[in-house]
Amino acid sequence: MSSIIDLFAQHKSERSYTDQPVEDAVLERIISAAYYAPTSVNSQQVSVVVTRDAAQRQQIAAIAGGQPWIAKAPVFLTFVLDMHKSRLAIEASGREQIAQQSIESVVSGATDVGIALGSVMAAARAEGLGIVPIGGIRRDPEAMIALLDLPDYTFPVAGVVIGHVDQPAHQKPRLPLPTFRHEERYQQADLPQHIADYNAQLVQHWQTTGRSDGESWSDSVSGYYQHIYFPHVLVALHKQGFGTDK
Repeated sequence: MSSIIDLFAQHKSERSYTDQPVEDAVLERIISAAYYAPTSVNSQQVSVVVTRDAAQRQQIAAIAGGQPWIAKAPVFLTFVLDMHKSRLAIEASGREQIAQQSIESVVSGATDVGIALGSVMAAARAEGLGIVPIGGIRRDPEAMIALLDLPDYTFPVAGVVIGHVDQPAHQKPRLPLPTFRHEERYQQADLPQHIADYNAQLVQHWQTTGRSDGESWSDSVSGYYQHIYFPHVLVALHKQGFGTDK
């Protein structure tokens, strides 16, 4: 197995950081991994906002629902779906951009953001740093938009904390591989049993690592998916100029 595969297979979301700064040269290398990542039709519809100011990180932590690791770690990156710069490029050629009116633009842009985010996380871990991706910035997207001064046709999709780890996290077990890898067609028959087995495994993991409040996967994910837990995304997307009805 190559070292890069080892890096991915050992992923942990770290939530305990020192306040040691990340060197400028290291951060530049990490961000370059996202800068050179592929994008749909070479649209380059991703931008990254770097936040190192402590007061700004504290505000982002509050926007994300009170996540202290955002304020503690020295760097926070916000990944932005950016069709503002493509609009400027198209206008310069005397044409009009209309792609942002479709749900496809959101799906495509979020996909490109995911590629960039994954590249940054791998690069940061290769530099010996810890990371934790943050979707909580979508809890109040209009506040993030205002804080980062984002223009029309942009949207803050996700962020990532980067820093030096203080107390390392435990790697959580995953659902059995057959729930992820499907040969030729989606295999449904054994899913209920795989999920039951994983529920028991995850509860045991929490007990082993000292988390008496740890839930099964079914209970944990239902805490999010039995309701719309980021209900302000659609309104913010529309205010930013994106459409979702085409």
